[in-house]
Amino acid sequence: MIKDILSGIQAYAGAFGLISKLKLWKYFAIPMIISVLTATIIGFTAYGLSDNIGVFLAKIWIWDWGKETVTTITSFIGGLVVLIIGLILYKHIILALSAPFMSPVSEKIEAHINGNLQHTHRKTSFQEQLVRGIRISIRNLSKELLVTIPILLLKFIPLVNIFSTILLFLVQSYYAGFGNMDYTLERHLKYKESIDFVCRNKGFSIGNGIVFMLCLLVPVIGIIVVLPLSVTAASVKTVALLNQQKEA
Repeated sequence: MIKDILSGIQAYAGAFGLISKLKLWKYFAIPMIISVLTATIIGFTAYGLSDNIGVFLAKIWIWDWGKETVTTITSFIGGLVVLIIGLILYKHIILALSAPFMSPVSEKIEAHINGNLQHTHRKTSFQEQLVRGIRISIRNLSKELLVTIPILLLKFIPLVNIFSTILLFLVQSYYAGFGNMDYTLERHLKYKESIDFVCRNKGFSIGNGIVFMLCLLVPVIGIIVVLPLSVTAASVKTVALLNQQKEA
């Protein structure tokens, strides 16, 4: 698993160079706009709701002494929860809406790696790619939330919350990598087959998603470059995995 995770991370090496070489930047214009707008809306929402959630949570403290301190702490926790949920939503929104624009990028990378051979993969329309992207994102979002909510509850337990943070990061990384890999998988595998494929290669998905999530920690620039880098890296690795599967 660790070896696969590292391999998924290493796939980012040369991503910028490959994008420039294949002249792919034009395909990322609309997804970049979607990314910036989504991040801005979620950021302002998290900031606006944190105080309201903080005051609501502070009501469990029925004593007057220490009320301000408790309210400050609960406001921070409220903002953190909203931000984490927002980050999950952000990830799946941009992965779903970017699907029709990222599929051509993935296809050009595959043609570059495998050569301009006669295509044996499925041909899908803009609408089909969008529907598939939304379907995958809704499926992953529901599963991720089911796992995330219990992990968030662990954050209230001292010491345990350290491990819960790491676990939460890995869960988010897995589903981010999943979405990036599916831009390639949608041409080769059906919906259920793609899910099984990523499950068998979850280490690569996590590795790709780790860099995706780390990019989001970089103010402004992160949300701009996250898709070009992660999709390019995922496409290179997924094509290699598909080639290995065909040779097996």
